[in-house]
Amino acid sequence: MPKITVILRDGDRQDVDGAVGISVMEAIRDAGIDEMLALCGGCCSCATCHVMIESAADAFPPMGEDENDLLDSSGHRSGCSRLSCQLIVADSHDGVVVRIAPED
Repeated sequence: MPKITVILRDGDRQDVDGAVGISVMEAIRDAGIDEMLALCGGCCSCATCHVMIESAADAFPPMGEDENDLLDSSGHRSGCSRLSCQLIVADSHDGVVVRIAPED
């Protein structure tokens, strides 16, 4: 099972298990990390699961138009911003590091 390192808003790091086929958002939620709201539950309609990919950003497929539009509403968007509900875990993602974006 791939391990994903999550950098929390206070800078602490927590390793979470990401079962292949679930989203990074689900892996973070299932690990009990509650600072990511993920209000829409993974439907790509709210942008409250915004993360910045700190390593291996090219390991994930490019973002779609809906994800891009939702990220435009964030004052914290960067070149490595993604919605974690759109990042599906694969074996190749072992060791990926994501940072939870500041709350908008």
